Amino acid sequence: MEIPPKSPDGSQKSPQSKELLTSNTASSLCISSRSESVWTNTSRSKWNIYHKPVIVMSVGAGVFLFGVVITSLTCIQSNNKKFYKMCGPAFLSLGLMLLVCGLVWIPIIRKKQKQRQKSKCLQTLRSFFFNR
Repeated sequence: MEIPPKSPDGSQKSPQSKELLTSNTASSLCISSRSESVWTNTSRSKWNIYHKPVIVMSVGAGVFLFGVVITSLTCIQSNNKKFYKMCGPAFLSLGLMLLVCGLVWIPIIRKKQKQRQKSKCLQTLRSFFFNR
């Protein structure tokens, strides 16, 4: 059995882990990037851009309405009042939190889109002036 070489700190590393650490190809960097829009120039539809905040807002509105129903049941029903008093406000606050997060997320996405458009314009201007 072959003994793997020791590293400067004294720990032993296998050749496989050495290969994994040194492989920084463009494809691995592309896979680990957060968004594909950086690597592709195709324009995305409005639904592709805004689907996550819309889903969060929809779920938040549903949970909020469920909380309203549960809270209103404390006035109507006489049994299990303690349960409704505990769960109703929890659903209200959770739904409101999700609804507000979705509402705040949309202007953030719009601002990012404007910044990307500005950076693309600046890159084309730079390439026009500096590549002569």
